[in-house]
Amino acid sequence: MTWAKKDTKDTTDMIIIEHMPSIHHLRRVFASLLPVLCTALLQAQHPTPAPPQTRSILVTGGTVHVGDGRTISEGAVGFRNGRIDYVGYNYGVKATYDTVIDVSGQHVYPGFIAADATIGLSEIEAVRASVDDSDIGDLEPELRSAIAYKADSRLIPTTRTNGVLVAQVCPRGLTISGTSSVMQLDAWDWEQALVKADDAVHLNWPAAYERSGWWAEPGETDKAKDDARTKRLTALRAFFAQARAYSQLPAPAQRDLRMEAMRGLFSGAKALFVHADAAREISEAVLFAKEMGVKRTVLVGGYDAWRVADILRDNKVDVVLRRLHSLPLRPEDDIDLPYRLPALLKERGIRFCLGYAGDMEAMGLRNLPFTAGTAMAYGLSAEDALRSITLDAAAVLGVDDRLGSLEVGKQATLIVSRGDALDMRGNALSHAFIDGRAIVLDDHHQQLYRVYKERMEQGQ
Repeated sequence: MTWAKKDTKDTTDMIIIEHMPSIHHLRRVFASLLPVLCTALLQAQHPTPAPPQTRSILVTGGTVHVGDGRTISEGAVGFRNGRIDYVGYNYGVKATYDTVIDVSGQHVYPGFIAADATIGLSEIEAVRASVDDSDIGDLEPELRSAIAYKADSRLIPTTRTNGVLVAQVCPRGLTISGTSSVMQLDAWDWEQALVKADDAVHLNWPAAYERSGWWAEPGETDKAKDDARTKRLTALRAFFAQARAYSQLPAPAQRDLRMEAMRGLFSGAKALFVHADAAREISEAVLFAKEMGVKRTVLVGGYDAWRVADILRDNKVDVVLRRLHSLPLRPEDDIDLPYRLPALLKERGIRFCLGYAGDMEAMGLRNLPFTAGTAMAYGLSAEDALRSITLDAAAVLGVDDRLGSLEVGKQATLIVSRGDALDMRGNALSHAFIDGRAIVLDDHHQQLYRVYKERMEQGQ
């Protein structure tokens, strides 16, 4: 259909009208785009955050894994107003609950906790616009990961479905990459998600060795590289010295955002999370933090932590272990060494928790409980493996007073699995609660499963 020209001297108006598409053409275009639009809408679905708990709940009949090493068969967990008020055997319940959920034959766990994660900051790693986990600069402790957190990330429901309900959301890159925060994974926005704001400053310790190649072999060091590293360490020392002096001023004449972000390291309000793997780097970093007056240091990565256990133990340094499902960093190491790292640290009396940093980490974070299962298969006891993603993880992050175990008075953040939640064959959640709120256990994968299941049933 050709639109008639408007009788006017405005030639621009005439051209626009002449080239307007017909209504039939628009309908055809819309009809062709409708399947694409529907698919996009389906993929964009995100479960609505659960409302605050108003009715008391008792989960009873299952095997309760407290998180501190104890297991209660035929146990029960009761909670009201978001707090746990009963943990024990089901026959010992005295109080009355509005809702009773029978989970006989299932397993009850504290919600799993992921340390050193980028969930909510990184969506599709191949699409730069969807990644907000790093910034420009070098020594930037004032960069707060919390305010960049995307509470409606499509990766969050998938991660929750495997039992991970709390995460320490961390920045990446730079020498001092910024400040992390601990978030719960069912919220409308970052303010609502906060569990502990600005819990730690993250320092990437300058590498002592160049790693390159498929197996990441230590490379040759030369004078130029050594000089560059020395220069970086000198700048780092000067920055920390300045920050320590600034922290001693109760009311500085001129407020410095970078120095303000560092203040908590010297009062104990924040921890210093140092990312390092080699034994030399770990030793240097721990001694540096001690010299600078940092109150609490946590090692992140820690591939060689078991080799320098004495210095970690003497300085009360906890460890967030690198992702176990990785290749060894050196070609001469045993192929299963990454799997045995938790057992090696346990033997040496080092408190640790498991992380999942690395390639595709935000998407792969849902596999965190299975790394604990791997640790169990390589020397760690079942309950110690559970502690590495529950109570010990909470302790490393400084939130063990409210999370990490099923104890009276703590937040009612827990999961119920039909089988062993640390085994991919048994991890199948039937219920999950954050602060007593029953969250929706649905995600993009399950949505697609239902779509294509229906297609198969229709014979399409």
